[in-house]
Amino acid sequence: MANLGFVGLGMMGSRIVKRLLAAGHQVSGYNRSRAKAETLIEAGMQWKNSPRAVAEAAEITLSMVTDTAALLSITDGPDGILAGLSARKIYVEMSTVSPNAIRRLADRVAALGGQMLEAPVSGSIPAAESGTLIIYAGGNADTLEKVRPVFEQISQKIIHVGGNGQAIAMKIAINLNLPIQLLSLFEGVLLAERSGVPRAEALDALLNSVAASTAMKYRAPFMLKMPDEVWFSAAMMKKDIQLALELGEETGVPLKTAKLVDELLDQAIAMGWGDEDFAVLYRVLEQLSTGKEA
Repeated sequence: MANLGFVGLGMMGSRIVKRLLAAGHQVSGYNRSRAKAETLIEAGMQWKNSPRAVAEAAEITLSMVTDTAALLSITDGPDGILAGLSARKIYVEMSTVSPNAIRRLADRVAALGGQMLEAPVSGSIPAAESGTLIIYAGGNADTLEKVRPVFEQISQKIIHVGGNGQAIAMKIAINLNLPIQLLSLFEGVLLAERSGVPRAEALDALLNSVAASTAMKYRAPFMLKMPDEVWFSAAMMKKDIQLALELGEETGVPLKTAKLVDELLDQAIAMGWGDEDFAVLYRVLEQLSTGKEA
């Protein structure tokens, strides 16, 4: 069993830690708000008062936070993760952030004698709870093998994409597809609904057609009832689409559909729905179309 640390105990991080504890690993943890960690502390997680203290206590430190700014807030400074790393320790960063930030961070970890992987995941809350995430790993292959037994506790598949910065680029490429697929489904449902097909039946038909995808099956039911707990907010998806557009600028890829999604996410946020699951995009489409709102 590994001696692990985890910084960032939000909706995904907390569920990952819960699985690691259940597997018998020793886990030290930190979150900006300790209240969110109380159930994990009761389950056996050792609370630490700073990211630095987590990294000092652990052989392998993992983190998952909201964005690049949040990542820098937990890695930099006298209480940051880097201050607690030492030679031969491993740092695994699991957030969806800027590839350039990941590469710079990997260089700083290497300068300390440590090793770094980025390991963004595909899958939402149900996958985190069931241990069926897909992990995209970027970094040294030998380092990945050291961490693989930990990853196997939380995932169904581990894909080594390449060096640092490449796995997060892959994750960004995947994430830009999610709202695009949902928008096409929402448009199809609204078109069928306005043609007289009840919404539930239209959803059932589309989700059992060749057009259906895993992403659609996860979130399409939110057209009928939004989740009690937000899985991934419109504001967070806006952040990921912005990362995609920035990467598109760097690589010369136009990303025209991503630009359309970005505009619709802006509208969702302007309408006051930024904190709701990004499936709220169907309401935006309703607003733009004729007929009644949901």
